[in-house]
Amino acid sequence: MESVARRLKKLFVPIHEVAYMADDPTEELQALGYEGYWPGYFAARSAPLGRVPAEVVDALFYNFAPGEVAAYIPSVWEIATPEAVLAARQRGCVAALRRILGDLADSPAIARAAELATKAAFNAPMEGRLLYAGLRSLPVPEEPLARLWHAATLLREHRGDGHVTALVAAAIDGQEAHVLQALYMDMKPREFGRLDPLTDDQLDAVVDGLRLRGLVDAAGWFTPAGRKLRTEIEELTDALAAPAYTCLEPHEVDELTTDLGPVAAKLNAASPF
Repeated sequence: MESVARRLKKLFVPIHEVAYMADDPTEELQALGYEGYWPGYFAARSAPLGRVPAEVVDALFYNFAPGEVAAYIPSVWEIATPEAVLAARQRGCVAALRRILGDLADSPAIARAAELATKAAFNAPMEGRLLYAGLRSLPVPEEPLARLWHAATLLREHRGDGHVTALVAAAIDGQEAHVLQALYMDMKPREFGRLDPLTDDQLDAVVDGLRLRGLVDAAGWFTPAGRKLRTEIEELTDALAAPAYTCLEPHEVDELTTDLGPVAAKLNAASPF
């Protein structure tokens, strides 16, 4: 039986991911002076932490190739403040949701889902979840659609912090995690976009390291041990995300699932927005 954390993740993640997939937030960030996509990404996602060094952002984001974060942090703060970036990202994300969802954006279901999602988002433990803790320090929007996006972002980053914990516990670094995800998707690692920054020699070294551990076979695909480890990482990630939802009664989980189903369906159908 699918866990509550896994079931709700499928509904919250599409809401949060308009931050990265829709044009609206990118355009809001570019209006502040950021050129292209990645400067705004690193500014917006790290803004809840304030003006921290690249090493801190790299550690928390976990899976960027060497030098990727330092190419943008801290120089992004010469263009706009964290406060201005956070406001621009929220405006853009809410605009994207409103554009995609149409009349559903102002429905009673959104208001109720925002209430329940916020309840869960603030029930999650902060210990060891630094990016989530930074988001918890921000004001909660009053408007229901903005509140829902904010809650989805809190729950996504809480889960993400837990996922990093699971990867560290399994001794899987960020680039190895990308390889495992590529193999899970039946893709060769070189076909997986997030591995593009690695040279062929660097990528070969990552795969060779997994092969030496018995996680990848001679042909570059999962061994049974590799597939088992990847499953265990996901199961631990679900377990670490689960405490957020203990405050919800079974009927509230069902109501949240019902209310967010059409929202996720519309967002998934519109992807990449």
